[in-house]
Amino acid sequence: MDAIYSDEGSSVKKIKVLLVDDHAVVRAGFRMLLSAQDFIDEIVDIDRGELVTQEYTQLQPDVVVMDLSMPGIGGLEAIRRLIKQYSDAIVLVYSIHDEAIYVERALQAGAKGYVSKNSAPEILAEAVQAVVNGDVYIESELLHESNDVSQDQVEQYRAVVDLLSPREFDVFCLLAKGMNAHEAAAQLCLGYKTVANYNTQIKHKLKVTTAADLAHIAMILGVIKH
Repeated sequence: MDAIYSDEGSSVKKIKVLLVDDHAVVRAGFRMLLSAQDFIDEIVDIDRGELVTQEYTQLQPDVVVMDLSMPGIGGLEAIRRLIKQYSDAIVLVYSIHDEAIYVERALQAGAKGYVSKNSAPEILAEAVQAVVNGDVYIESELLHESNDVSQDQVEQYRAVVDLLSPREFDVFCLLAKGMNAHEAAAQLCLGYKTVANYNTQIKHKLKVTTAADLAHIAMILGVIKH
């Protein structure tokens, strides 16, 4: 991977970062980590996906580091909206989720990289440089598939889940993990009726009727653990 350099001598060009995460502690840790890197310039952080496009327009960052699990529209929909308006925007997902299905959904939405929050600190710094240089960066530990079921079955369920909208996918994950509609609504800052409608739509698309069916599909795709 080639380093990024400015035209003046051999000094490293500074990278401007927009961080999107709803946890203040995570944002503070991120700042501490990347501020120690000589290639980082300004770091601006926001706590909701709804603000991404507006802040991107003002800041014009070199890279957006995006969490996925946030109240409101969530990270996947925020990525989709940003890429729709700025097709050349570079998004690196930095998420607690280390399952392959989340990586795939993020890349489908337009992300250029994916790093787990459980990774070593140097991995995030490396990933930021890589995506700004034009590479696609997926943390190596995330590149694995479950061997519990046949590949054909995995692909069949994945194709069905790909029909879900970003918000439907968020609701699907929470319901599959055992939350009821009221709990999922509180988690996502949505109305109960909205989540109940999503629940109906999701089950219709997946051709299932129970929460246990959702959990089964989620386990096969790695969204939740066995």
